[in-house]
Amino acid sequence: MNRPTSRRTVLTAALAAAATAGTVSSADSATAAVPSDAPSLTSPAAASLADNRSWHTYTDWRCGFGAGTRAVAGRRPGLVIGHAEGRTDYTDPHTGLTTTWEYATWTSPVHRSAVPATEVIASWNADTPAGTWIQIELQGRYSDATSTPWYVMGRWAAGDGDIRRTSVDDQTDGKSSIWTDTFSVDDAASGLRLVSYRLRLTLHRLPGTRRTPTVWRLGAMASDIPDRFTVPASTPGLARELLVPRYSQNVHAGQYPEYDNGGEAWCSPTSSQMIIEYWGRRPTAEDLAWVKPGLPDPQVCHAARFTYDYQYEGCGNWPFNAAYAATYDGLSAVVTRLRSLTDLETLIRAGIPVITSQSFLKEELTGAGYGTSGHLMTVIGFTADGDVVANDPASPSDEAVRRVYKRREWENIWLRTKRYDANGKVRSGTGGVCYIFWPAEPAPSQHRALRSLGLL
Repeated sequence: MNRPTSRRTVLTAALAAAATAGTVSSADSATAAVPSDAPSLTSPAAASLADNRSWHTYTDWRCGFGAGTRAVAGRRPGLVIGHAEGRTDYTDPHTGLTTTWEYATWTSPVHRSAVPATEVIASWNADTPAGTWIQIELQGRYSDATSTPWYVMGRWAAGDGDIRRTSVDDQTDGKSSIWTDTFSVDDAASGLRLVSYRLRLTLHRLPGTRRTPTVWRLGAMASDIPDRFTVPASTPGLARELLVPRYSQNVHAGQYPEYDNGGEAWCSPTSSQMIIEYWGRRPTAEDLAWVKPGLPDPQVCHAARFTYDYQYEGCGNWPFNAAYAATYDGLSAVVTRLRSLTDLETLIRAGIPVITSQSFLKEELTGAGYGTSGHLMTVIGFTADGDVVANDPASPSDEAVRRVYKRREWENIWLRTKRYDANGKVRSGTGGVCYIFWPAEPAPSQHRALRSLGLL
């Protein structure tokens, strides 16, 4: 269930000392060559600690700067390779193989965040047929009017036959660093913030083919969450429970240890698979043919394999889980942060379950029966008393997955950014991180809920 701390550190130093710590300048955009898309003063992000921006419409794709890419219209607008802009050799660090690829690029307009940020997490939704893959990069502008380098936020393919999907370690400019899937300001207490950013897509294909990746959504969540051991309690406002499939990660203990040491570490893909199936999608029998016959819930093994990050050596890369979900027909997915259980109730009311990330000691969550330095579970509803109904994959069986956790305990362990471990040392928390999956053509009530949280 844990995200290995040696591979991904949620930096305590990267969290703000206070939401208003530091005064940021009105620095100009990261580049004058690409127009800015400053947020409206009425944006939901303006009243929160997180700002979400995505590019997913036909107009969005036409507004960026493309070199060899082409926007395509239709039910689900996207970006494809129109013609190759050039060729490049890529040596896969996890196989040692060097392959020549054609590529085309697309660079977003500069987005000025409503929240001058200490952290940014990108996410994307794409289709990568065999013989194709994509790279996602971020470049930002600091509050001191300097710029970051282009940081690689992921090299991704839906399959694993062409490249090994991977994060990239050892990226820093002395002011910020990339920690697996998260851009983080190194010293948030200094007051330095990222005030704007742009994203760059590089679409790759084997030379001489007409294959192309299709990217339907690209975006990022920028945030500045204050240091906090506790958070204000929200008032219960909903009693509803969604019927979400139940899967246990623990029934897969010891299976496929090449993917994050086996099922005991598969909280993230197990949670992702539950929600994918809630929306009526699942892998085909052909997709699952590689799984050893007789194993329970083979689709969970499948999710682990196809969310696995070969650099992080785990299945808990947040954007990779969102991207995996979006490989299923008609699903959209993002990584974001919510402000409280009230926000989560908004989504449950609209029929949208949420995957949340939290860490806690055994005694901090009544009824869990375990402690963890990092765990994903699926929130599926609320009781009449406002307590949280969760499908917790850290359960001994599928039947035992449904749990009810005390609202106050659960809200605090999810939203805090600081906590004490069993030895009394201060550790970091995720500050409300969650994955949200929904239909690419949401119902009106779902659209309203997502829009109210700045996700559409």
